[in-house]
Amino acid sequence: MDPSKRRTLQTLAGLGALAALPRAWAQVRAVDLRDTPVSRAYDLTVAETPLNVTGKPAQGITINGTMPGPVLRFREGDEVVIRVTNKLREITGIHWHGLLVPNDQDGVPGVTYPGIRPGETFTYRFKLRQSGTYWYHSHAALQEAAGYFAPLIIEPAKPDPFQYDRDYVVVISDWIDTPPAQVLANLKKVDGYYNYRRVTAPQFFAQLRSAPDAKAREALWAERMEWAKMRMDPTDYSDGGDEWSFLLQGKRPGENWTGLFKPGERVRLRFINASPMNLYDVRIPGLPMTVVQADGQNVNPVEVDEFRIGNGETYDVIVQPKEAKAYTIFVPTIARIGYARGTLAPELGMSAPVPDLGPKPVRTMADMGMAGMDMGSGMADMPGMDMGKPAAAAGHAGMAMPAPAKPADSKGSMPGMADRPADPHAGMAGMGGMVDMPGMGAATPKPEPDVDGLRRLKYAHLRALTRNADDRAPEKEVLVRLTGDMARYFWGINDKKLSQAEPLEMGLGQRVRIKFVNETMMEHPMHLHGVFMELVNGNGVFAPRKHTIIVPPAQTVELDATFEDEGTWAFHCHLFYHAATGMMRLVKVA
Repeated sequence: MDPSKRRTLQTLAGLGALAALPRAWAQVRAVDLRDTPVSRAYDLTVAETPLNVTGKPAQGITINGTMPGPVLRFREGDEVVIRVTNKLREITGIHWHGLLVPNDQDGVPGVTYPGIRPGETFTYRFKLRQSGTYWYHSHAALQEAAGYFAPLIIEPAKPDPFQYDRDYVVVISDWIDTPPAQVLANLKKVDGYYNYRRVTAPQFFAQLRSAPDAKAREALWAERMEWAKMRMDPTDYSDGGDEWSFLLQGKRPGENWTGLFKPGERVRLRFINASPMNLYDVRIPGLPMTVVQADGQNVNPVEVDEFRIGNGETYDVIVQPKEAKAYTIFVPTIARIGYARGTLAPELGMSAPVPDLGPKPVRTMADMGMAGMDMGSGMADMPGMDMGKPAAAAGHAGMAMPAPAKPADSKGSMPGMADRPADPHAGMAGMGGMVDMPGMGAATPKPEPDVDGLRRLKYAHLRALTRNADDRAPEKEVLVRLTGDMARYFWGINDKKLSQAEPLEMGLGQRVRIKFVNETMMEHPMHLHGVFMELVNGNGVFAPRKHTIIVPPAQTVELDATFEDEGTWAFHCHLFYHAATGMMRLVKVA
């Protein structure tokens, strides 16, 4: 027997899986995407399915019986047909996250179409106008959080501008056995229901007693009162807690999902954050990652050790392991309440050390632009927000809280902009117009090591590989204030829930500047259907095109968008329960 095969069988026997070798192999071995056929038509069935993720029986919603559902692999330029049969007891609908499709194919029940009734089959049909890594999921009720999501890959009409030998999809998700409706009820019922990280009243009074003097006690009390005014807690990095499991391709850390390689091969990893609850920091200790795509769009390659991935975002990276050893894919939540984990290895059954989670992060008043900072300094408008500081310092210290904005939606044109000549360099002082010149990739800042030696990706490092088609200056500005109340657990845009607000209005073909102002202390990954958003990050007409953008606490993020398809589109935070409680708005394009 071949020695490597013998070692693999011995490992499986040690795991108690020898009697079920084909099943165990299928559970943990990653499937090279190139072994999945490209097709123009798929049949999908959505059904309630018994699942056992944690060792206890639970109910989930699956696509063709699995979580994640099957990968759909298409080719750019093809017209595709996807027949979806609903075996649930309620209306459903599939949204093609990040895909540019006609409005009636976007899959949002009650917004773009009536939805798919129980027992019915609906046929989606659209032409693919892009390529890259995407995903699809339910946009009905609370179904997505029950396991109803899957990857979607579109092969480019022309070869990608980077090479690789293996190609793996890496879907990150989270799971709790409690049904989503009960999770939401718990969040609304008790302040911080799942947050076991917060300082309790007895612990706080113990801090007061141990304070060295009256001034220190006053400072502790004042800070506590400030958090109470905001109805937030310094540990509110995540709505979830210890009950959650964190999964890679539907597998818990102990199952050790494994992608195989031969030393020297270039491996493409397509990371998708399909988690309803958590943002993550992704790294592979000992193996640098070269980011080549963000949200399915090619970017100038940038080598990093870690990147933050928000709910709904995708990142494609290339790694090249040169040694015949295992490497851990380590994916902790930003709240450090747990992690997903997989392995890259030359053979199945190998593993590498799993890093410590490190301390759970705690925000400070400085992170929220307070503690004596200039509230109107404008520092929060700086491009290149930090996407991934070490957990212990994961706030955004030094970034000021934006000045209060008008509560009403801004629907008018920007003063003075309509009559001014288009200037794609406006607001980029010091760039000298060079950011728009072909071949000026060096203008993009390179990641510098943080204090712990890790190079972390920031949005400022993302630069589109090709010039964006629309280089006009914005004609209109839309203000999107992200507001919420963690204590009572409701979230909104411009202080209103979806049910209370009129749609935002944008013209077909109109160049619009969207200004996000995050007035909460949580990150919000904002997703706009039907269009790519060009992040204003100092790269001019080479600004990265994204369908989902993280807006960090107490910061302002700006983007430009030009809708090419009319209709009413959804616009929401992709933290699942934030959208469900109001952080969602409709955008009317005509």
